[in-house]
Amino acid sequence: MASQSVVGFVGLDELSLELATLLLHSGYGVQAFEIPGPLMDDFAKIGGTRCTSPMEAGRGVAAMIILISHRDQLQDIIFGGDGAVKGLNKDVVVILHSTIQPIYIQKLEKRLTEENAAIFLVDAYVSKGVSEVLHGKIMITSSGRSDAIARARPVLTAMSEKLYTFEGEVGAGSKIKMVNELLEAIHLVASLEAISLGVQAGLHPWLIYDIISNAAGNSWVFKNHVPELLKGNDIKHHFLDPFVQNLGIIMDMAKALTFPLPLLAVAHQQLIFGTSHNHRVDDNVPLIKVWEKIVGVSITDAANEEIFNPEENACQITGKGNLVKKIGFIGLGAMGFGMATHLLKSSFCVVGYDVYKPTLSRFANEGGLIGNAPSEVSKAVDVLVIMVTNESQAESVLFGEHGAISALPSGASIILSSTVSPGFITQLERRLQTEHKDLKLVDAPVSGGVKRASMGTLTIMASGTDDALKHTASVLSALSEKLYIIKGGCGAASCVKMVNQLLAGVHIASAAEAMAFGARLGLNTRLLFDFIANSGGTSWMFENRVPHMLDNDYTPYSALDIFVKDLGIVSHECSSRKVPLHLSSIAYQQFLSGSAAGFGRFDDSSVVKVYETLTGVKVEGKLPILKKEIALQSLPSDWPVDPTDDICRLNHSIIKTLIVLDDDPTGTQTVHDIDVLTEWSTETLVDEFRKKPTCFFILTNSRSLSSEKASALVMDICRNICTAAKSVDNMDYTVVLRGDSTLRGHFPEEADAAISILGEMDAWIICPFFLQGGRYTVEDIHYVADSDSLVPAGDTEFAKDAAFGYKSSNLREWVDEKTNGRIPAHNVTSISIHLIRKGGPDAVCERLCNLHKGSVCIVNAASDRDMAVFAAGMIQAEMKGKHFLCRTAASFVSARIGIIPKPPILPKDLGISNENNGGLIVVGSYVPKTTKQVEELKVQCGQLLRIIEISVDKLSMKSIEEREEEISRAADMADVFLRVRKDTLIMTSRQLIAGKTPSESLEINFKVSSALVEIVRRINTRPRYILAKGGITSSDLATKALEAKRAKIVGQALAGVPLWQLGPGSKHPGVPYIVFPGNVGDNKALAEVVKNWSRPVRLSSTKDLLIHAEKGGYAVGAFNVYNLEGVEAVVAAAEEEQSPAILQIHPSAFKHGGVPLVACCISAAEQASVPITVHFDHGSSKQELVEVLELGFDSVMVDGSDLPFKDNVSYTKYISFLAHSKKMHVEAELGRLSGIEDDLTVEDYEARLTDINQAREFIDETGIDALAVCIGNVHGTYPASGPNLKLDLLKDLHELSSKKGVFLVLHGASGLPKGLIKECIERGVRKFNVNTEVRKAYMDSLKNPNKDLVHVMASAREAMKSVVAEKIHLFGSAGKA
Repeated sequence: MASQSVVGFVGLDELSLELATLLLHSGYGVQAFEIPGPLMDDFAKIGGTRCTSPMEAGRGVAAMIILISHRDQLQDIIFGGDGAVKGLNKDVVVILHSTIQPIYIQKLEKRLTEENAAIFLVDAYVSKGVSEVLHGKIMITSSGRSDAIARARPVLTAMSEKLYTFEGEVGAGSKIKMVNELLEAIHLVASLEAISLGVQAGLHPWLIYDIISNAAGNSWVFKNHVPELLKGNDIKHHFLDPFVQNLGIIMDMAKALTFPLPLLAVAHQQLIFGTSHNHRVDDNVPLIKVWEKIVGVSITDAANEEIFNPEENACQITGKGNLVKKIGFIGLGAMGFGMATHLLKSSFCVVGYDVYKPTLSRFANEGGLIGNAPSEVSKAVDVLVIMVTNESQAESVLFGEHGAISALPSGASIILSSTVSPGFITQLERRLQTEHKDLKLVDAPVSGGVKRASMGTLTIMASGTDDALKHTASVLSALSEKLYIIKGGCGAASCVKMVNQLLAGVHIASAAEAMAFGARLGLNTRLLFDFIANSGGTSWMFENRVPHMLDNDYTPYSALDIFVKDLGIVSHECSSRKVPLHLSSIAYQQFLSGSAAGFGRFDDSSVVKVYETLTGVKVEGKLPILKKEIALQSLPSDWPVDPTDDICRLNHSIIKTLIVLDDDPTGTQTVHDIDVLTEWSTETLVDEFRKKPTCFFILTNSRSLSSEKASALVMDICRNICTAAKSVDNMDYTVVLRGDSTLRGHFPEEADAAISILGEMDAWIICPFFLQGGRYTVEDIHYVADSDSLVPAGDTEFAKDAAFGYKSSNLREWVDEKTNGRIPAHNVTSISIHLIRKGGPDAVCERLCNLHKGSVCIVNAASDRDMAVFAAGMIQAEMKGKHFLCRTAASFVSARIGIIPKPPILPKDLGISNENNGGLIVVGSYVPKTTKQVEELKVQCGQLLRIIEISVDKLSMKSIEEREEEISRAADMADVFLRVRKDTLIMTSRQLIAGKTPSESLEINFKVSSALVEIVRRINTRPRYILAKGGITSSDLATKALEAKRAKIVGQALAGVPLWQLGPGSKHPGVPYIVFPGNVGDNKALAEVVKNWSRPVRLSSTKDLLIHAEKGGYAVGAFNVYNLEGVEAVVAAAEEEQSPAILQIHPSAFKHGGVPLVACCISAAEQASVPITVHFDHGSSKQELVEVLELGFDSVMVDGSDLPFKDNVSYTKYISFLAHSKKMHVEAELGRLSGIEDDLTVEDYEARLTDINQAREFIDETGIDALAVCIGNVHGTYPASGPNLKLDLLKDLHELSSKKGVFLVLHGASGLPKGLIKECIERGVRKFNVNTEVRKAYMDSLKNPNKDLVHVMASAREAMKSVVAEKIHLFGSAGKA
């Protein structure tokens, strides 16, 4: 923004000063009115201008920011005598910095519109972020009409790190603040209830805090307020009073909207009780003391007691653990199966039991032993693990018929990992003691989900006797990433789990209430979610479960009925322990309502359906499709400095190689002059490292493999890279896993595989931005451009991929989704476009250096400059010792190595314009975009192409014989088409055949891809070029069909379409190989590339040939032809000598050969690898010439030389006009040659030389392009005395014709000596007609006896070809094609 743009402020607070500072840094001027005081002094210190009234603050501004804390201020500040609007110019935008109720903001907008239609209004709720990414940074939520938002956006963007805009009705800022405060209130009361229950159950409050703040029950309020509560640094009434008042406003709004808020209602009442008690007793009494009186639990005293460290306890116990030889495992459900199989992988002998027999078979397949009853799996075990659903099941498997207790050996230990009540655990321990078998019990509830269970990275809270814990320590350690040993005996661990579940359940229910209320308020629920996730209302469960609500996807990761059970335990315990938990009880009722409504087996986030069913709202929030131009223009301006030169310099200084593991060949679509390897032996990699390259690619094609095979492949490559790098001076390198820009591929499996070999990285970088393909990442949402729109990636056809489908467009949620919750969305960080464009490489470097070890970081980008800035910052971080593993699209690679783009490569750039054979196009991709592109290719190039469609059904679903027949048919036809110089399209039938599972779909893909490989492998003709459409197709063809070990990335055939040249050792070395991604380009892109690379129908016109001859100082031979042999002789000689040539048909030849002879010449010219044109010679009949003009000739000669001059002019002018209308080159003759040509005799006395003065008039009148001159040249054979050419006349004619842009032609070149030919060329002759000598060579060849007609034809062709080649050298055109 230009420095003269000024923003006015009316009213200041601490946030306003920060806003003003940010505006000044962005080049704005600022001026303000405020009552004199410290705030105004600080405003002046930062460079602001003081104003004496609101009206003065509004003079000359582009935007006015008005701070309103109460609705009563609106009249005086805005409309009073010196009110702000009095000083405003036309088209100023007013930004209301306020969260007064929406109705008052809407009334203000109406009044402003009525009184001054030229003023625009938006509201702005200004807050500070609390998330890791936005901690302490300004966030602004603004709403208003689209035109008002557009005007305010530059100012709002300059003031904020994160901007949320809601187009439409003003007041969204106030509404979003309501939702956030609703959550903060519920979370505060829930935190107090959780601590109270835990203390009453004998847990130390600081123990509760330490565990819960790192568990699923955490919230921002719990994390930040509980320590202050426990320390006595309490929330004072001067904060609580307005907070409670705000909650009352929210309740009033809910009443007006007829919307139930049961959780907030209870929390509100609890807080009212707290504030009213304070006012009655003592305003200085901490809230925690008031709460203690309410619930009758002494939290403060408990907080001051000595605390133990549960993790240290775990270290001590596991260090003294006993040897466990055999484990029994009962309960192989989702969690139990993962736990049991991980124990197998940890080398334990495990015997499993489950009531569901197919699960037992699965477990046996994993290598486990199985039993048919609890008693069978309990025999001779050291440890028995129980992971059943509830208390009754635990009771049954232990003490029921064929129960475990009867079979357990003396001294065995039982680990109960089910979530049960502490009371049940205590009773169970006592009951085991009565068995007199010295059975030990460990209370060990688990947390972490199915994925973590299978990986052995659960969080486990365990309690029991020291003996029991030591006896089970190795098992507990194998199953957990975090192990907490809780003092207090059996039941203590379940108490901790109970407290965690209390908070988790309340947080899920409150998230449902908040999001449903936000939907009722008319807010965009996705924007609301993003705001809350960065604000004080967030919680672990909010960030984890709300995405399910937004996607309306209730696939049960954790069923709702589990919280019916778990909160039922809380309800029972609070009753038995005499602790009133009002809020938790209401949350319990909400889950019960959901279960009663039939949602019990749905995901627990489906509790939101209770609200949706009651009120009719829909929380589901599809990401909007954005207008591309508006969305990109709304972003801050690009970083002003192009860092590419710095990147190149830094790359040179650090000598670090970027190794790109490309899961299909399309990743090379943004680079050039880089090697790509298709095999990765240590020897090959050593050779590559020794070149000290900045970058090289390894084509893995892993996207076509199963997940397991892809992981194994990446591990193998990484091992070889490590070995090769160490053997070459310990070469330093960074590995990039180049993946699909539309998010398809083996993530996180490939990243996990790489890390397992390369070691832990400081961060994983996720960067799918790809400008050429229209892929943008903005606000962590990944978009795919479709015409002038940006479509969220999760809503495109790419997300429906049979093998790699996904739902999330938000990349944080995508990581969560693809890792099955192992890396939750809230643990994923990002680098924003705002940081890149405002802070540049240094800010990127700082951000990367401050990431926690092992982080996952999303990179937002909307331009190549963004990518370059990030790359420069990343290199700086690497120079400081940071190491990254990158999962990116193609744009990152070119930015990281400082590639400067170059224009698309054309055939002439590679010197293959004159190659003869047809090009081969192979289409295997099935994405809808490819199908549309193929249809357009057929429309635009159908007449030029030969199309072979192969049946996917026959290749993948039919018998081996039918498959082989289809492959052979396609290969044979393609070989023929290519050999006859036809571009050939081999395409799979477009009906997609998908398997029932992703693995079946991959198998079908493999069958189709392998068939395409076999077809191309059997094609023996060397194609002019090869184009492979689709990533898997292009990879398989390169490596398997063409046997390429390496290739050079030359550049791109079109933006985003890589072009390789196949390396030595491949089936067709040097052949251009176009790797056309399935998802790149518009519908016309494929046709555009094919047209660029196909052999032109006619390579040149006659005029083009003569223009090049004029520039090159040579002449072109025009050879009369009469039959196929003559045509072949001229073309073969021209191709052999790399010369242009003209096929010339005389009227007598046309009389005998007719249209077929013309067609033969035209076809030969089209298929020739050098410029050949077709010319009609000596057209002396108007009727004949008019017919000839319709037959496809490139040029004609109008011969009126036997007519009087005026008649010649008239005749030539008429034909010239008709020919030029068809863009044909016209030659005419002035003068008359003697001699015989094709039985036409011209006696010497009829011959006449070209007159220079007549020539000038003739050229001007007729508009011809070339003039055949008479300078003593003759048709036929020259006399024994030799030719007598008037070279001075020729010189004068050339001087004239060159000024007129007309070329000179000399007929009768047969028999002219070499020296004379050279002199004619020097004096401007650019076309020589040759007839007699070629005909003579034909006739002479007939004198030699031949066995058969074909031998006669061959002999004649070779004889004529020899003469033509000699003339080509004589005319100087050899090598000029």
